[in-house]
Amino acid sequence: METLKKVSKGVLYTSYILQGIVVLMFLMGAVNNLFQTEMAVEGAVEFGYPEDTVMYLGIILFVSTVLYAIPKTTFIGALLLTAWLGVAVATHVIHNDPFTNILLPIIFGIIVWVAIWLRSEKLRVLV
Repeated sequence: METLKKVSKGVLYTSYILQGIVVLMFLMGAVNNLFQTEMAVEGAVEFGYPEDTVMYLGIILFVSTVLYAIPKTTFIGALLLTAWLGVAVATHVIHNDPFTNILLPIIFGIIVWVAIWLRSEKLRVLV
């Protein structure tokens, strides 16, 4: 059986900083949806989502983000956030948005997993 190596403090801190940035960004989006702010509702409707789904979208994003933030559930949270970001990419593609709008959720998805990959030898071995 392969022995798992510990990561350096610098790498560990970098992973937590990246994860923190992702969590803050997604929590801002979730809170906007939960409180059904004008910006969240208009954005959802503009992309073809019914106005009455904004709260549910906020709940899904909030739960996924909290799961990602908790160390024991980080992996399931990352999977759920990856699905969320996949839908974002598909939505931007369907609406023929500029490439930068399509690229942003892809970059966030990469950051979601890099943050875990940096501190998880098990994930590095798997990849």
